Amino acid sequence: MAEEPNLNEAILTVEDTHTFIGHHHILQGLSFEARADAVTVLIGRNGAGKSTALRTVMGLLPASQGTIIYNGQEIQNKKPYEIARMGIGFVPEDMGIFANLTVEENMRVAMLIEDEATGQRLEQTLDMFRDLKNFWRAQAGILSGGQKQMLAIARAIVNQTSLLLIDEPSKGLAPIIVDALIEAINQIKMHSVVVLVEQNFYMASCVGDHFYILDDGMVVHDGNMVDLVDDDELKSRYLGI
Repeated sequence: MAEEPNLNEAILTVEDTHTFIGHHHILQGLSFEARADAVTVLIGRNGAGKSTALRTVMGLLPASQGTIIYNGQEIQNKKPYEIARMGIGFVPEDMGIFANLTVEENMRVAMLIEDEATGQRLEQTLDMFRDLKNFWRAQAGILSGGQKQMLAIARAIVNQTSLLLIDEPSKGLAPIIVDALIEAINQIKMHSVVVLVEQNFYMASCVGDHFYILDDGMVVHDGNMVDLVDDDELKSRYLGI
């Protein structure tokens, strides 16, 4: 895990970003920022562009227009591997683990380098996700859904990660596993800036500090999460809650 960044600093700034998937104009002038003192949550209905936003930041989808600035550097034209080496970790919605590899092999494949610092982060990560220790030599394909999600997050933070992008970590998981992930993210945010896409409003409200509501590929409302929790009208209009 990376050193704790300066508070109130915007580590990530997305400005007027447009992204197409085929002929579909998904992000239509998206702008948001992630500060070092907050977990930023992107929320909205299905198809609002939340996952596309993370994939665009990570370079997996090209931005046709706009600027993405990470730690003072423009990254919108960089390759995904270049972005990863700059200290951005990504946990995709489908987790992206290798089912035929063991838990250990999954972790080692994810390591950019194997040095003492990486070894220390690995130990810290395994202390956070103790189930991974128990299945260290087992194929990742036999893990439960919750354990696979833990492995996906663990792979992203074993490197020196200043910014962690997490896409729908609670999807399909039992409430007790969601609570475990909430605890883990609350630990991770002490060391890394987190941008979270999440449909589960309970989880979003437990870990989020600042929110952006997306609709049709742009931000329609943002503010402090504590205020959104009490705003029934806004939740009903944009989230269907």
